[in-house]
Amino acid sequence: MAKWVYTFGDGRAEGQSGMRDLLGGKGANLAEMSNLGLPVPPGFTITTEVCTYFYAHDRAYPPELRGEVEAALATIGRQTGKRFGDPENPLLVSVRSGARASMPDMMDTVLNLGLNDATVEAVADASGDRRFAYDSYRRFITMYSDVVLEVGHHHFEEALELYKERRGFDLDTDLRAEDWAELITRYKAIVASELGRDFPQDPQEQLWGAIGAVFGSWMNARAIKYRELNSIPASWGTAVNVQAMVFGNRGETSATGVAFTRNPSTGQNALYGEFLINAQGEDVVAGIRTPQDITEAARLASRSDRPSMERAMPEAYAELVRIYGVLERHYRDMQDMEFTVEEGKLWMLQTRGGKRTAKAALRIAVDLATEGLISKEEAVSRIDPASLDQLLHPMIDPKAEREVLATGLPASPGAAAGEVVFSSEEAEAARKAGRKVILVRIETSPEDIHGMHAAEGILTTRGGMTSHAAVVARGMGKPCVSGAGSIRVDYAARTFTVAGRTVRAGDTVTIDGGSGQVLHGQVKMQEPELSGEFGTLMTWADRARRLKVRTNADTPRDAETARNFGAEGIGLCRTEHMFFEGDRIVAVREMILADEAEGRRAALAKLLPYQRADFVELFAIMKGLPVTIRLLDPPLHEFLPHTDEEIAEVARQTGATVEKLKRRAAELHEFNPMLGFRGCRLAIAYPEIAEMQARAIFEAAVEAGRTTGEAVTPEIMVPLVMTRAELDLIKARIDAMAAAVAEESGTLVAYQVGTMIELPRACLIAGEIAETAEFFSFGTNDLTQTTLGISRDDAATFLGPYTAKGILEADPFVTIDQEGVGQLVRLAADRGRQARPGIKLGICGEHGGDPASVRFCETVGLDYVSCSPYRVPIARLAAAQAAIGGKTASQA
Repeated sequence: MAKWVYTFGDGRAEGQSGMRDLLGGKGANLAEMSNLGLPVPPGFTITTEVCTYFYAHDRAYPPELRGEVEAALATIGRQTGKRFGDPENPLLVSVRSGARASMPDMMDTVLNLGLNDATVEAVADASGDRRFAYDSYRRFITMYSDVVLEVGHHHFEEALELYKERRGFDLDTDLRAEDWAELITRYKAIVASELGRDFPQDPQEQLWGAIGAVFGSWMNARAIKYRELNSIPASWGTAVNVQAMVFGNRGETSATGVAFTRNPSTGQNALYGEFLINAQGEDVVAGIRTPQDITEAARLASRSDRPSMERAMPEAYAELVRIYGVLERHYRDMQDMEFTVEEGKLWMLQTRGGKRTAKAALRIAVDLATEGLISKEEAVSRIDPASLDQLLHPMIDPKAEREVLATGLPASPGAAAGEVVFSSEEAEAARKAGRKVILVRIETSPEDIHGMHAAEGILTTRGGMTSHAAVVARGMGKPCVSGAGSIRVDYAARTFTVAGRTVRAGDTVTIDGGSGQVLHGQVKMQEPELSGEFGTLMTWADRARRLKVRTNADTPRDAETARNFGAEGIGLCRTEHMFFEGDRIVAVREMILADEAEGRRAALAKLLPYQRADFVELFAIMKGLPVTIRLLDPPLHEFLPHTDEEIAEVARQTGATVEKLKRRAAELHEFNPMLGFRGCRLAIAYPEIAEMQARAIFEAAVEAGRTTGEAVTPEIMVPLVMTRAELDLIKARIDAMAAAVAEESGTLVAYQVGTMIELPRACLIAGEIAETAEFFSFGTNDLTQTTLGISRDDAATFLGPYTAKGILEADPFVTIDQEGVGQLVRLAADRGRQARPGIKLGICGEHGGDPASVRFCETVGLDYVSCSPYRVPIARLAAAQAAIGGKTASQA
C-alpha cells in the first residue's frame, strides 16, 4: 500500500536526504535536519507521487490521503501542545512547495494558515501581543487570497498604502493592533467583492485549498518556463510541506533571515546573508524593509548603521554558526539556509545546495577538496561545464536593466555592444576607424568572414545553432544571436524593424549570446576573469579524462587561443576559410572561371604560397601536436559574387567579362548545395585542387619541422566520402604529392589520410572505407542533416515546437541525437575498428563542445573530440566528468 505522507520533527523523521525524488528537495532536507537533531519545526511532507496522481486523475487526491494528513496533523499537535482548528489553542502551519530540483520563487507558499476570526483572538491571548496576532492574520489573508483564491496581491497593497497615507504612517511597523484589525475587515470585504463569497474561516478548507494551490502551481506559467530553461521534466512533480509555524514577527527578540555558508558570488568561506528583526520570511525578499547583515564584518563592509545579527542576537547567531558548520560538513557543500528566530530561539526552516556563480562554484569546489571534505574527482564533477562560458566571455551585468528588442537563438556565448552595421565592408571600415560594431545580416556566408572578424558580435535573422554565423562566431569567440525571426532587415534603407520599432545603421544595440536577447542601447558588462582555481580544477580534470580534446581552428589566432585553453591539437582546419582573405579570393575566382585544367593550375599556383604559409603557422603553433586539415569542402558558387555591382568589380579584377561570370554562376547554381557539388566531389572533378592543397601541407610540414625542431605529422581529411573508391582516387593523388615533395626537399614527412564521416552510407560501409582511411572524424553537423533530413540553416523555424512538445529531447544540432545519429556513429566506429584495429576516431562537428555529446563520445570510445577554441575548457571538463561517471558506473 502506498504511503503518501512522511512526518518529521522532534529529532526524528520518517524520511531522509536520499529520498528527494519522493519528498522533494525541501522535504528530504527537513527530514535530514530533523534526523541530525537540529531545531526544525515539526511537520510533514505530501509526496511527489501525490502530485503525479493529482494530474493523472483530473486534480483529485488518492482516497487515503485525507486520513494520512489528519494523522500527521495530530502528530504535530502532540509535539507542539496545540491542535489544528482548535479555537482556544490553535496550531498554525505553513504550506510550501518542494520539487526534487530547486526552483527558487517559482511556486507558491502560504504562511500562518489556520488563522480566522476566532483563532486570531486565541493567538493574541496566548502571546500577550494583539499586534503580532493581527499582523499575522492580515499577512495570511493577503497571501492566501493571492495564492489560493486568485485575488491579486495588489488589491491589499493598495488598501494598506491608502490606509497608511490617511493615518500618516510611513512604515508597516508603525501600525498598531487596532489598525491591523480595521484593515482585516477591509481585506475580507475585498475578497467578498472580488469573489462573491466570504474569506474561508474553516481551517480544514484553508488547508486543502493551500495544498491544491501548491500542486496547481507546478503547472503555472513561471514554473513551466523555469523547468524549460533548466531541463526539469514536468513528470517529476512537486511535494507539499506542511509545517508548524514559528514566528519571526513576535517583537524585537524575533527575526527571520536567509544565509549561505559561503559567499555565492565569490565563493569566499564566510557566512553570508541577511535578516530582519520582527518580520516574516516574505519581508526579506519583498524589499519593503532594508535587510540587515548577519555578520559584523559584513555590516562594516557595507557601512550599514543597522546592527548585525552577530551584535543584536549573539546567542541565536552563535547557534546559527554552529548549525551551518554541521550542515556544510554533513552535506559536503555550500548550503543555502532559511531560518527564523522566535523569542530568542533559532529554528531551521530549510537547507539546500546553494545557487552560485561559476566563479564561486570553482572556488568552493577547489576549497572543499583542499579542506578534505570532498575528493578531487568529486570537485571536478560538481562544476557544470557549460557554466564555464561565464568565465571565458564578457557577460551582461546581472544588475543591469534590459530593454529587449527581440529574442533569437543563443548561438555563441558572451555579450557585446556596438553600432549597427549591415555589411562586412562597413564593419571592417568601422573597426579601422576605432568604432565597435554589431554586424546585422539576414544570414552570413563565407564572404562575411572579414566583417565577422571586425565586428564585436553578430546578429542574424535566419539560421540555427549550427548555421554559418553560429559556427564561425563560436570559433572566433564572438557573441552571436542567430535566427531572430521577428527582425526584418532592409539592406537598402540600412535599417531593421521589430515590433514597430526601427533601428538604423549607427544606432547602438547589445546582444547577449548566452540568452539570445537583442537589447536596446549599450548595456553594462562584466569582463571575464580566470582565477587560480580555474587552473587547479582543469589540472585535476585533465588527470581524470581519457578523451583528448582538440580544436577547430583555421587561423593562427584561433590556434593560439585554443592552445592557451589546453587544446591538444587541431581536429578540423577548414581550408576554405583561408581563401577569402585579400588577393586570395581573386585567385580562387580565376580558378573557378578557368575553362581548362591548365588555367586552373595556373590560378592554384598563385594560391599555393598562401596555403603553405597558413599551414606553416598552424604547425608551428601546435609544435608537433596533431593537425587535421580538411580539403576544400564548400560548393564553388560560394566564392562567386552575387550582386551586379560585385560581379562588375570581380570582372575588373579577373579580366573576365560580366557575361562569363554570370554564365559560370548559373552553371554552378544548385537547388540543394548541401547535397551538391562539394566535398570530395570537387577533388574528383578537379584533382588539381587536392594536389595543390596536399603540396602546401607537405611543404609546410617540412618547413615547420625544420624551424621548430618538432616533427610534424599532418592528418589530411577528405570530406563527404560516400564510397571507398572516392577515397582511393584522392588518396593516390595525395600520396603522389607526398613523394614528390619528399624527393624535392630531401625530407620524408609522416602523414595520415582519413575521411570525414558525414553521410549515413559512409557509416554503413565504414568497414570498407577503413581499409583505406587511417582515421575517421565524424562530421556530426552534416551527419545530423543527412540522417534527420533537416537543414541546419532552416531548422530554427520549427525545432522550438519539436523540443517543447517532447518530439525531440533537445536541438539535435546542439546535442547529438543518440537514438539516430548516435547509432550510426557507434556502428561506423565498430565497423571501422573491425577492419582496421586501432583506427583513430574523433568528432569534429559542433557537438564536440557540448557536454552531453562528449559523454556520448566517451561511451562509444572515440579517441578525441574537437570543438571551437572557447569551448575547449568545457570539453576538457565534460570529458573528465564522462570518464569519472563511467568509472563510477562500472564499479556500481
